[in-house]
Amino acid sequence: MLSKQEYIGVSIEVNLFFMRIMKEHLFFIETNLQPIQIVNIVEASRLKRNFEQLLSETVHYANGVVPDNILKSGEIVTSFTLKAEETTAMLTGANINTDITKKEYELVKNTYQNYEDSLESIINNINRRAYGVLQEVITFKKKILTMVSECRLFINLYPELLEHLIREAVYYQKILRSLLDRNISKSILCDELNFWNHIMEEHAQFINGFLDPTEKNYKAIMQSTAKKFEKLVEECIRTAENKMIQKSLESTEDFRYFKKQATEGILKCQIKSIIPPLLADHVLREANHYLRLLKAMGS
Repeated sequence: MLSKQEYIGVSIEVNLFFMRIMKEHLFFIETNLQPIQIVNIVEASRLKRNFEQLLSETVHYANGVVPDNILKSGEIVTSFTLKAEETTAMLTGANINTDITKKEYELVKNTYQNYEDSLESIINNINRRAYGVLQEVITFKKKILTMVSECRLFINLYPELLEHLIREAVYYQKILRSLLDRNISKSILCDELNFWNHIMEEHAQFINGFLDPTEKNYKAIMQSTAKKFEKLVEECIRTAENKMIQKSLESTEDFRYFKKQATEGILKCQIKSIIPPLLADHVLREANHYLRLLKAMGS
């Protein structure tokens, strides 16, 4: 059973990361649908704004609550996030609330204060609303995937990428449900590693697919990276836990380095691809998040 302090702290940490991820998923759907799909474009935009509102509220209450290691991890925002948002909004014409990002850069670490009972109620309300919106998002993503699978809708996103977005939303929903029950969701270590290693594997596959055919060196690196994470998933059950964590950590650190360089290269227009800057920063943040989890598992 989580204490009041734990419930507030963990809820804010989880929501700062996943609310941004969810709103960006919706942005990618919104900007990759065709003009004929105006109803679905409007729906994606509406759900995106709902998560922007929830994230804005969470950021407001996050000051003095989030540990320094999370603020410095690069999972909430990176040094590239604001520029990536501004550039991607300019290139697509779609709206992004960059004020949220600016406020996140100003967040200060936790001061170990005793939280008022009212804050627990406020965070609980945010969690419940997020859970409700998240259910709408999952339903919407599944609808888009079904329409694509039945050739009733064309979107510039792979079907496997849509499934990837659904899996991440379901994972977040599981965590929220656990928090609302005042528990911390604890998965079997191998299941947790496999989830994130599979996410990293798919990131490598998607990046490879979005790179220009002439970027042969980068494409070769992504093919090798995808195979590395695929092997980690296959090895998990028969490999000692500590060794598995270390191997996952090393692979993710290497991939994070590539993602960081790629994000900078895309922002400087030095890499030929159809990867928008915000997507590059998005997958970089997910690698940063997984690295923090791995370090916690190994400590």
